[in-house]
Amino acid sequence: MTPSELHAAAIALEGRPAVEILRWAAERFPGRLAFATGFGVEGCVLVDLIARNEVDVDLFTLDTGLLFPATLELWKRLEERYGVVIRGVRPARTVEEQASIEGADLWDRDPDRCCLLRKVQPLRGALLGYDAWISSIRRDQTRDRAAAGAVEPDGKFGLVKVNPLAGWSAEEVWRYARQNGVPYNPLHDQGYPSIGCWPCTSPVAPGEDPRAGRWRGRAKKECGLHSKAAQTEV
Repeated sequence: MTPSELHAAAIALEGRPAVEILRWAAERFPGRLAFATGFGVEGCVLVDLIARNEVDVDLFTLDTGLLFPATLELWKRLEERYGVVIRGVRPARTVEEQASIEGADLWDRDPDRCCLLRKVQPLRGALLGYDAWISSIRRDQTRDRAAAGAVEPDGKFGLVKVNPLAGWSAEEVWRYARQNGVPYNPLHDQGYPSIGCWPCTSPVAPGEDPRAGRWRGRAKKECGLHSKAAQTEV
């Protein structure tokens, strides 16, 4: 899509129901559209919408080797519930291989590099051959996401990014999930509003920012998949 076409689409799709945005993307990029889910409740809602409405999307997740057991179990539950396959995209090296080269517990010493190796680079490889990808981000989650459009250019990965839930609130996401019986991670009920890799995710106390448990004690709030600033590729 040209920049002007993309801008026009963003205006036309703003405020439209998520399923309409999904259908537009599938029709505009037939066979070349993917959804990378991290299995947050927003991702589970999108899996439900995609499966329920038979939207043609390739589903995958970034299996970093550091996912919570509850996340791995949810992965199976979603596949069984909706009759879909969610491919696991893995980093070039296992956690053990990474430790032998980078040193143990890279996530503690240099979390940006760990995210680069275990998330950003694998996603870049997984998106080769696609024209567009779907994310489950919402504008009210972080500063980097506040300006997200329903559809927008993704300069980092060189394709179109589709954000069907950009305008949804957390309350709207949970209302949809509960009304439709969408499976979700039980850790959400145990003080984990945002769930990533287990070494970098902790419970959140009442009144804290929902993402306070991600990379606790650091300014870092994004793994690099959705931030506007590019991470150095090494």
